[in-house]
Amino acid sequence: MSRRLAIRIEGIEVFAHHGVLPAEREQGQTFRVDVELAPVSDRACDTDDLADAVDYGAVADLVARIVGGEPVDLLEHLADRVARELVAAFPVERVRVAVHKPQAPLAVPFGDVVVTVERDA
Repeated sequence: MSRRLAIRIEGIEVFAHHGVLPAEREQGQTFRVDVELAPVSDRACDTDDLADAVDYGAVADLVARIVGGEPVDLLEHLADRVARELVAAFPVERVRVAVHKPQAPLAVPFGDVVVTVERDA
């Protein structure tokens, strides 16, 4: 019998200064990030040992550091940067990163702007 393990962290909030417009860079805004990771191993399901797991606290900390770091123009670039760093830092087969920009400067009413990137290790 096979099993698939996935770890999801939804709504990591970070205040940052990403965007194309000068006002976005100066004033900043809150971004939210969702990540889903497919660990290489599901061993932690059996052992109940953090050493066999992907530490989602460390994942959230890394995401927050990246998003809160050097500003970029595009959400696509930011989402891919997060995905690349997660693949490099953790034993995962795949990551999916969604960056939300709910205060994007659009001229029409909207609920959210979300860019999603999926990367294989």
